[in-house]
Amino acid sequence: MARTVGIGIQAFDKIREKNCFYVDKTLFIKEWWENEDDVTLIARPRRFGKTLNMSMLEQFFSVDYKDRGGLFEGLCIWQEEKYRQLQGTYPVIALSFANVKERDYLSTKQRICRLITEAYNKHWYLMESDVLRESEKTDFIEITEKKANMSEEMASLAIHNLSDYLCRYYGKKVIILLDEYDTPMQEAYVNGFWDELVSFARSLFNSTFKTNSYLERAIMTGITRVSKESIFSDLNNLEIVTTTSDKYATAFGFTEEEVFCALEEYGYDEKKEEVKRWYDGFTFGSICDIYNPWSILNFLDKGKVGIYWANTSSNGLVNKLVREGDTEIKNIFEDLLMGKSIHCPVDEQIVYNQLDDDQEAVWSLLLASGYLKVLSLEEKIEGKSQMYELSLTNAEVLDMFYDMVRGWFKRAGGNYNSFVKSLIQGDIDAMNVYMNRVALQTFSYFDTGKNLSYDAPERFYHGFVLGLLVDLAADYTVTSNRESGFGRYDVVIEPKDTEKNQAFILEFKVYNPRKETSLEETVQSALAQIEEKQYEANLIARGIPAEHIRKYGFAFEGKEVLIG
Repeated sequence: MARTVGIGIQAFDKIREKNCFYVDKTLFIKEWWENEDDVTLIARPRRFGKTLNMSMLEQFFSVDYKDRGGLFEGLCIWQEEKYRQLQGTYPVIALSFANVKERDYLSTKQRICRLITEAYNKHWYLMESDVLRESEKTDFIEITEKKANMSEEMASLAIHNLSDYLCRYYGKKVIILLDEYDTPMQEAYVNGFWDELVSFARSLFNSTFKTNSYLERAIMTGITRVSKESIFSDLNNLEIVTTTSDKYATAFGFTEEEVFCALEEYGYDEKKEEVKRWYDGFTFGSICDIYNPWSILNFLDKGKVGIYWANTSSNGLVNKLVREGDTEIKNIFEDLLMGKSIHCPVDEQIVYNQLDDDQEAVWSLLLASGYLKVLSLEEKIEGKSQMYELSLTNAEVLDMFYDMVRGWFKRAGGNYNSFVKSLIQGDIDAMNVYMNRVALQTFSYFDTGKNLSYDAPERFYHGFVLGLLVDLAADYTVTSNRESGFGRYDVVIEPKDTEKNQAFILEFKVYNPRKETSLEETVQSALAQIEEKQYEANLIARGIPAEHIRKYGFAFEGKEVLIG
């Protein structure tokens, strides 16, 4: 009988005690312990088992679980006598920043301080021992009483001092586990308090992981490898493991063998190829065909494919970067949505405060977050950056991005859907009415929404084309012929059923008062360009009669649109 699938269970003991579905990852304990690294940072996409593995580590090493060895019976790690003797023998400080998602610096610092207070309360027995001096007891009480209102200096030193107390009490150095360390970093970037948080985080991490002589070893997990210059500048004892590293390659995520065994256990043998198309595609180090655990668990539970992983958490940062990105980012994103690959350098050190200005950082973040996969690594040319060939990871990610693009136009309500419908029906008056409403309601949404940049109009046009690509994907192929600047940006919409549906050629032009006296003239200029450049030639060559090809000129002046 197949085991129960426990959706969302992140506590190792709960999974084991309830005999829920579990893929044995306990050899990660051995691999990490024998590597002897002081401080390890492991970056993996979200929902890849980071929290569950941290729970497993805590319950394996912590003295709080010294009588709970039964949790590991029957698992790989328990087959070795050395590790059976090691279980439950270390003081452990376990913290998680997974829910630190406040929108300003003060609230973020206060939330972290509360987590520190909780760690102190967990070890209140230290106050009843003779280990602490009177002054240390005073400090201990002050931390527990101040909670969110402790000073930055007190918070920065708190984990270091707690390590000292535990080391003296148990006679052994401590293990520190920090899960999802970068969650507040992403929120700081999105909400504009990056510099303040970096200063605090640098002090906290330095005292906790660098100058902590009471530390046996530590692990931090997160989605990204935040630039060392940002918060890890003082940590020369940091071992960084990213998605391109061979270390711990199979410890996070499911291998194809593990997935196929699970499908057999639950009677889904015939679904292997469908599951592979939807959820395969991740590569860690040299190991290919890694699957996202969250998606697989949900498939085993529900028996059908769907967008599970991509919808479990906010995609706000990714949405912001693509939606507000410049026209080149939207052009490349258009290629990705059409199933093409892109070629670009990748820097695994994410510099959040450069994301607005560095296009390469955007693709690096998407790769680290699991939305892109590496197809190939091009041969290194001296003096040039290493080039990667990247594509969207799998069908689930593609569907998630389709939903994201549709969401861009939700603020236009029925106006956008009505525009698309009127386009297909050839109702030019309705097209003008609806397009003006769409532009009015979404124009600034494709820029910062504060001080519109000089290329804000073009960002809207390119975002609008992405919307067409997504909304018409079932019945049409949307292609574009791009040119930078505020010049032409034409679109060809080709029907998949050429007998049933018509084709469309759209030409976008921005009103230029030096060349035209009105929007009507701009429309005529756009239509003339369609004829002069013979944009219909390829459609006719593919068997579409000229009378089945509609041509529209779009003229823009600010948020005003005229279609003819």
